[in-house]
Amino acid sequence: MLKRLRSIGPGALTAAAFIGPGTVTTATVAGAAHGYTLIWALVFATIAAIILQETAARLGVAGRMGLGQAIKRAVSDAPLLKWGAILLIIAALFVGNAAYEGGNIAGAMLGLEAAFDDTLPRAAYAGIIASIAGAVLLFGGYRTIERVLIGAVIIMTIAFAAALFAIGPNWGALAKGAVIPTIPLNGLPLVIGLIGTTIVPYNLFLHAAAAKKRWPDATHLPDARFDARLSIGVGGIVSILVMATAAASLFSLGLTVTNAGDMARQLEPAFGAGAKYLLATGLFAAGLSSAITAPLATGFAGAELFGFDSDPKAFKFRLIAGAVLAVGTFVAVTGVRPIEIILLAQFANGLLLPIIAAFLLVAANQKSVLGNYVNSTLANFAGGIVVLITAGLGIRAILRALGIL
Repeated sequence: MLKRLRSIGPGALTAAAFIGPGTVTTATVAGAAHGYTLIWALVFATIAAIILQETAARLGVAGRMGLGQAIKRAVSDAPLLKWGAILLIIAALFVGNAAYEGGNIAGAMLGLEAAFDDTLPRAAYAGIIASIAGAVLLFGGYRTIERVLIGAVIIMTIAFAAALFAIGPNWGALAKGAVIPTIPLNGLPLVIGLIGTTIVPYNLFLHAAAAKKRWPDATHLPDARFDARLSIGVGGIVSILVMATAAASLFSLGLTVTNAGDMARQLEPAFGAGAKYLLATGLFAAGLSSAITAPLATGFAGAELFGFDSDPKAFKFRLIAGAVLAVGTFVAVTGVRPIEIILLAQFANGLLLPIIAAFLLVAANQKSVLGNYVNSTLANFAGGIVVLITAGLGIRAILRALGIL
């Protein structure tokens, strides 16, 4: 077991990337608005994330290629389909990651604003965060980013677990919310957001690339699978802890969430006046670390799809990563409230998910890519269910927005 624990890395990087301000905010808003009702969405999202992220890791370890490369190879016999897929994925990833980046920076801004109130204007806070993220992308290394992200997850896990047990949740209602799917009135965007903040499309690209770097060949697949299952499982538990804490505190008191101060109230039973600063630290760390991984993953995807150097120090790689960071910073400093930006980003990622997941399943069934490590029938069934459910939720949301449902 100790040997297996030493193999933890790419999965933890991925889990830490989705435990960002978007997860904390979306889960808190869902718990405050609907109590324990939507915990089932996080249970489903965690299981689905394990299935998809394990597939992505297998591409990296056994196929020795990233998701972008695998997709490109899987449709190489149909030039029109190949370029259509490439353009669709790049457009979707860039738009989705730019929105997500705006949420990351807005989340880190929430942390600074909670700690320092209105000492500086929003643009200044956004500039500070973007500058730090840009410097890490220019000069930092993979291992540094991994350690920062894992540290943020550990802090959030301890904080919310302590708060939940200090409050004393309704365990019966929590268990019911975890196993009975219910979508309350006006709850669909939050369901899609909860799924989108857990199964982040860009994490599939990031996990494949990180697994390829970490393990040299298919003999290490058991380690990669253990890493993915344990790390993503822990990440899902953190999300559930956040929602359950909000349900036990904010929902029971009838409080709504409009800013970081409201969010901090759920930690007060365990940490008192220090809850504000603990949440501020967690939001800043989670937002900053995720603000680094979104541009990084987009750069990897671009390099894999267009065949240029995947070194984060390469000019074209930096150009793509820098563009995502710049657009995200612009989104964060608009007049929209940070919490609204974050919720919109999670919703956009939820709509993008079935597209990327479908391409992942296609790649995972190509013998030319994975040889004897292609998806089993069970893996295809499980992945297909994930794609169908997420696509159905997305289509339903679009139809509702158009006034058809």
